[in-house]
Amino acid sequence: MSAAGAGRRRRSLWNRFWEGVRPVDPFRSVKAALGALVIVTVAITTLLTIVAVHSAIELRVIALLAVIASLVVTQFVAHGLAAPLDEMTNAARWMARGDYSRRVRVDRRDELGELAGTFNSMAADLEAADRHRKELVANVSHELRTPIAALRAVLENVVDGVSEADPATMDIALRQTERLGRLVEHLLDLSRLDNGVVPLHSRRFEVWPYLAGVLKEANMTKGQGHSRTDVHLHLEVTPSDMVAYADTERLHQVVANLIDNAVKHSPSHGRVTVRARPGRAPLSLELEVLDEGPGIPEADRARVFERFGRSAPAEGKDGGTGLGLAIARWAVDLHGGRIGVAESPRGCRILVTLPGDTSGLELT
Repeated sequence: MSAAGAGRRRRSLWNRFWEGVRPVDPFRSVKAALGALVIVTVAITTLLTIVAVHSAIELRVIALLAVIASLVVTQFVAHGLAAPLDEMTNAARWMARGDYSRRVRVDRRDELGELAGTFNSMAADLEAADRHRKELVANVSHELRTPIAALRAVLENVVDGVSEADPATMDIALRQTERLGRLVEHLLDLSRLDNGVVPLHSRRFEVWPYLAGVLKEANMTKGQGHSRTDVHLHLEVTPSDMVAYADTERLHQVVANLIDNAVKHSPSHGRVTVRARPGRAPLSLELEVLDEGPGIPEADRARVFERFGRSAPAEGKDGGTGLGLAIARWAVDLHGGRIGVAESPRGCRILVTLPGDTSGLELT
């Protein structure tokens, strides 16, 4: 055995021994600390009694000294045990008032130290949730204000006679109305997903005709959802007769939102490719959506799946609500699958994996 291996084994044995003596370690166990308090109190009383027997000091004086000594020791131990609880109580009061920045010291190794660490983790989660809530309200307000302001400006110009209600002007108003509709629809979808009221109706389906229908629909709505009509959509399914198992309605949300996002960030006359292949499990599905755009920086790859999350290259681009990828992630999570940004030599490549099913349902 090498010296490094022997060192690791010694450390492992020491760690196991250290954990084994934890129940009797007063510094790492409240029970052991209380037991030590009892032992010390009894020892002081016994010692003073022995002193009284072998001296001329009256027994009542010894008893009084024993009581005082026991109270001092008990007060010392009680203060050490109660101090972190008082600190957590004070922090909890501030949290009840909406201040989630309070933390407690974690300078103990016993159960109270573990409780303090858990308390700090809970406070951090609540602070993050509160920050997310405030950001959500601010982002929703911003996303609603932009199309409403644009629509109001168009209508005011028509009413004031600055511009006529010609097809071009009405087309601008229609686009802003469509943007509002997409935002409200996405918010409703996320609300249903959050509340768990979106059941899965999974079934077997043929992948090629299903995805071909989704891409055909995307081609038909490109001019309505956004102004990009120059991007070519391409489908690859290997093998062409493959069958998968999923909720086709929820999968439609995933694919449609990924295509919409890829088209928005594609260069002029670019190409968006949708690839599908079987996964490792029976009836599982691996789906890729690739574009030729600027891609997503590695630091932003997790954030783009958050609500209103955008990567740096997408900041300031019009037409996106920042909710499409969040809806895609939630729909994939409902299936128990995975979604993420994969490595790609060019553009952005988003990989979706659905687990499939091994039940013997008939093809529908």
